[in-house]
Amino acid sequence: MYAIVEIGGQQFKIQKEQRLFVNLLDNEAGSELEFDKVMLLSDGDKIKVGKPLVKGAKIKAKVLDHVKADKILVFKKKRRKGYQKMNGHRQPMTQIQIEDITA
Repeated sequence: MYAIVEIGGQQFKIQKEQRLFVNLLDNEAGSELEFDKVMLLSDGDKIKVGKPLVKGAKIKAKVLDHVKADKILVFKKKRRKGYQKMNGHRQPMTQIQIEDITA
């Protein structure tokens, strides 16, 4: 069984007991979450496609940790002008684990 769900403005294909990193959420580590923006739900041969959302479908997840992603380097250069600028940042992420997928 898998589902396509929107979490924090991004779409993810998820399965039960899967761990994934999403954009930073405000919830505490160890707390339970519930997502209801399910766009597609598949259980073997049966596929439910929402218009735009599947009615009554919910995803239960647990917040594991708040971490930082890998460093992203931003390099700017202007040719023949002697201008170079290196910058970078680490995006804050939340690690969640999918507990249950219900129709």
